[in-house]
Amino acid sequence: MGWGTGVGALALCASLVAFSASGARAAAPPTEPPPAYGTPHTADFTIHNFQFRSGESLRRLRIHYATFGTPRRDANGRVINAVLILHGTGGAGTTFIRPQFAGELFGPGQLLDDSKYFIILPDGIGHGKSSKPSDGLRMRFPHYDYADMIEAQHALVQSLGIERIRLIMGTSMGCMQAFMWAETWPDAVQAMQPMACLPTRIVGRNRLWRRMIIDAIEHDPAWDGGDYKREPKEGLRAAEDITIIAGSAAHQMQKVLDTPEKVQKYLDDNMRAALDGVLPDGGKVPPDDADDLIYAIDSSRDYDPSARLEDIKADVMWINSADDFIN
Repeated sequence: MGWGTGVGALALCASLVAFSASGARAAAPPTEPPPAYGTPHTADFTIHNFQFRSGESLRRLRIHYATFGTPRRDANGRVINAVLILHGTGGAGTTFIRPQFAGELFGPGQLLDDSKYFIILPDGIGHGKSSKPSDGLRMRFPHYDYADMIEAQHALVQSLGIERIRLIMGTSMGCMQAFMWAETWPDAVQAMQPMACLPTRIVGRNRLWRRMIIDAIEHDPAWDGGDYKREPKEGLRAAEDITIIAGSAAHQMQKVLDTPEKVQKYLDDNMRAALDGVLPDGGKVPPDDADDLIYAIDSSRDYDPSARLEDIKADVMWINSADDFIN
């Protein structure tokens, strides 16, 4: 397939996923009509005695993932159709299993037709159903960063018998990790499509709003050093306020939230999803966990791939956002 033929479709999918994830949550995908793409296979991959860059270690690191399609091999037995898709901060691989992304890409004849490609959607460390602070260690969980996250992803990909990825794509944090992947293992990535990020150190306002979220949680007396008996909801409420602004697109919101009533409902819906796990349609998702959120936000602390961009050998289609507070 020609990667250049679907720039518009892929860019649209990226923007739709980004906007639907702004604030905290998006409504659950409708059950009717059924999706055109296949049913995902889900599994857990365990890495024993995983060593973090901080010097800490975890005896058993769990990486949860979903796959679509099946591996296809060349005459030498090498998998040639693997696609790795990486989610943003606070998300999970399931972020992409919805009509505006999978429904536009994974179906018959679409750009990432899952009858042709083996699509891998991992949950990063600290996210989704992978190992995370809220499993029990709380603030004693190893302080992971993006390098740890891609190291675990790489181990997962190798466990699936994949030496070279046909395409790696990601949004926001996943975009940043795509740059790191292509630098760290330049011969293991054939093509990449980073979406909505910059390959440079996170400082200025981008670092400021992240620190504001962490400070809001840690200054809530209910946080109790991370060993809370109940979620520090005032800290999480302030964190959600900041997240809604940081994760939204001003022009799109101006069009969609065009009355005071719509603005209030949007705010209320996002707060209920973040604090109570209740979606606007009545569905349920896991509510935010304070320690998980601190770790996820802090994991970008030493991100800076700018010095090694020349190491990238992959073909790159980099799609950024014209209106993006985060960037």
